[in-house]
Amino acid sequence: MSNELTRKKLDVQSMVGLGVLTAIVIVLQAVASQIKFGTFSITLVLAPIVIGAAMYGWKAGTWLGLVFGIMVLISGDAAPFMTVNAPGTVITVLLKGALAGLAAGLVYKLLEKWNQWIAVICAGIVCPVVNTGIFLIGCRLFFWNTIKEWGAGTGYSNVGKYILFGLVGTNFLVELGINMVLSTTIVRILNSIKKPSDNN
Repeated sequence: MSNELTRKKLDVQSMVGLGVLTAIVIVLQAVASQIKFGTFSITLVLAPIVIGAAMYGWKAGTWLGLVFGIMVLISGDAAPFMTVNAPGTVITVLLKGALAGLAAGLVYKLLEKWNQWIAVICAGIVCPVVNTGIFLIGCRLFFWNTIKEWGAGTGYSNVGKYILFGLVGTNFLVELGINMVLSTTIVRILNSIKKPSDNN
């Protein structure tokens, strides 16, 4: 009976914690959509996605990443791509968020028992790498000709340079930097809050 009550208490704590992190993702993305480095706004929500993935498992990380993707679509941050290929935009935006959260959760779980610091740092690196990587794959599959035109219009003779320096370079470095700076805070949060025993 005691074990059942403990499990139910942990389930409630997980639901509340995930609800709070979902709200944080929504608010941060709404704010971040107004802050632009280059062509697109910076992503501030990767840290709470990493926290959720570490605390509640890969399913929570995937959920938070999906919420992030939905907010990107709602905020209009993906509008330049929507006018080119709406289905491709929706697929790319939702996949990049969900897979970033999934990857962060899996990497954290894999490394957590070995070293929590390393687990957080690696999850914090993997999250923006996957997010940006899926974005680049989406660009290649759905928007390549348009991106070539955008690059030529801004003075880039090479589409690869335009993608690296004009589309994702600065944003990726800022997002990665934010996660690295917040690594200490993330570890403290994880240590101060009792994690559920089953991370799925």
